[in-house]
Amino acid sequence: MQQIPVNLSGYKLMVTEEPAMKTRTVDGRDEFVTDQNGVTMFVVGLFAKQRPAAGQKAPKGEEIKVTLTADPGEGFEDGTYVELIDATVTPYSFKNDKGETVSGIAFKATGLKPLG
Repeated sequence: MQQIPVNLSGYKLMVTEEPAMKTRTVDGRDEFVTDQNGVTMFVVGLFAKQRPAAGQKAPKGEEIKVTLTADPGEGFEDGTYVELIDATVTPYSFKNDKGETVSGIAFKATGLKPLG
C-alpha cells in the first residue's frame, strides 16, 4: 500500500531544519529530486511530539524528515510550529549495497501551514 493518509493533529510539529530543495547523490555528485512531472521536491526536518492527555506527561518526541511536493514558501524558520497539509506515510523496504535490508516509513505532504 502506498501513500497512507496520516492524522498528526495529536502532535506538535516544530521546524528543526528549514525547507530546502531535496537532493540525492548519484555517482558522487548531488542532483535535485523531482517528481515524474519534473517538479522539484523539497524536504523539511520536524520535531514531532505527542500532545499530552489531560493529567499526563507527554512522551518523548522524535525528529522526522518530510518530503514536500511543492515549495512551501517563506516563513518556516527553525523553531516555527507548523501543520502538514495532506500528510501521508509510505512504508518501504529494500536491500542496500551491503546486502542489508533497510525498512521504514517515509513522510510526505503537499505543504506546510504555520500555526499561531
